Amino acid sequence: MKKNLYFEDVEIGDDIGPIKRSVTDEDVIEFISVREKKITPSRFTSKEVANSEGLPEAIVPGPMNIALMAQVLTDWSDTVCLLKIDVVFRQTVPHNKGLTFSGIVTDKDETGGSTKLGCDVVMENSDEVKLVIGTGVISLPNKP
Repeated sequence: MKKNLYFEDVEIGDDIGPIKRSVTDEDVIEFISVREKKITPSRFTSKEVANSEGLPEAIVPGPMNIALMAQVLTDWSDTVCLLKIDVVFRQTVPHNKGLTFSGIVTDKDETGGSTKLGCDVVMENSDEVKLVIGTGVISLPNKP
């Protein structure tokens, strides 16, 4: 169960996560089906199509990777409000492989009553290779 965090509880350097998970073939199909009624073979759903495009296996779609990166921030506490996320794709993300999502608080805006926090976030594979990196801005409420 997540605890409620408040702006005053957080310091620069605090860790966010980690969250460990894999993205299954079914997860990708479910994600794609939100936009597409008929799922056709593509580099996201078929190893064969991915191979024909020079990829070793089917990959997780970029927008899904962004959503997963955002989730490490929003799952940190029920009180988190995600304001912005920006990511850089360093490598493709395969299906059905262990991934670790983590973050760190890098900035705390205490000017003008702001409750914004800057964070670095990263997605790594089981070999600790960074697949996706990014930055996020979140806000937390002040203590009641």
